[in-house]
Amino acid sequence: MASPLIHSSISPSNARLQSSFPKLNKVVGFNYTHRLPKRRLPFITLATVDEKVPSSDPSSSSFSGFDLPEIPDLTKGDTLKSLKLKLLSSISGLNRGLVASDEDIKKADSAAKEIEAAGGPVDLTTDLEKLQGRWKLIYSSAFSSKTLGGSRPGPPVGRLLPITLGQVFQRIDTVSKDFDNVVELELGAPWPLEPVEVTATLAHRFEIIGSSKIKIIFEKTTVKTTGSLSQLPRFEVPQLPEQFRPSTNRGSGDFEVTYLDSDLRVTRGDRGELRVFVVA
Repeated sequence: MASPLIHSSISPSNARLQSSFPKLNKVVGFNYTHRLPKRRLPFITLATVDEKVPSSDPSSSSFSGFDLPEIPDLTKGDTLKSLKLKLLSSISGLNRGLVASDEDIKKADSAAKEIEAAGGPVDLTTDLEKLQGRWKLIYSSAFSSKTLGGSRPGPPVGRLLPITLGQVFQRIDTVSKDFDNVVELELGAPWPLEPVEVTATLAHRFEIIGSSKIKIIFEKTTVKTTGSLSQLPRFEVPQLPEQFRPSTNRGSGDFEVTYLDSDLRVTRGDRGELRVFVVA
């Protein structure tokens, strides 16, 4: 059976057999001719498809019938991290705003505006779960007035009354709609008595107004002694009779959440005060 790659022909001779290999002619006595087959060129057919490619915006994520994965905006993330660091640096060492000068307040406000602009509008209708938890107040522009209430009426700190402000927290439950302001205080006492440490909890209910505003409605204030008097039971501060209560500022109010992520929250109060919270 002939090889598909080698074609051979054998032909006799009248005188003697001639071979293409002279030295083998005398031995084998036949004519051997070696021919390689002609090389064939590949036969390629290009089929054309009558398909219109939709024109698209270069910024579109669709390309030739399939979706390209979205590339995260790393630049924005890096910018927000940098602006968060700038804001936290601007309020560092201000004792939550109690020792802030006018220049410090302007610097903090400017840093807050930068991260508010970079973060974009807050939508609590979709990000409400980010409010959940215990938040620690690390700065309030209202504290620069040296009062617990800032621009609201409140007892002076370290002036007429010997009250020292400790940590301030907000405890928010997005399911029950409870909103508690928790304030740690140290109440001065005449010598030789020791100061009394207490924790006051101002209980509120809250509701969302629009997309980023929160309204809080005051319910009650409870006080619990801590430190050496921690064994005393919690008690509720009685409210004034309805006819003696002021018509305004009953502990209720509203504020706007201007920046919110998993560990930082910036708010603007209804009287213009800036507050910065971190997850506790």
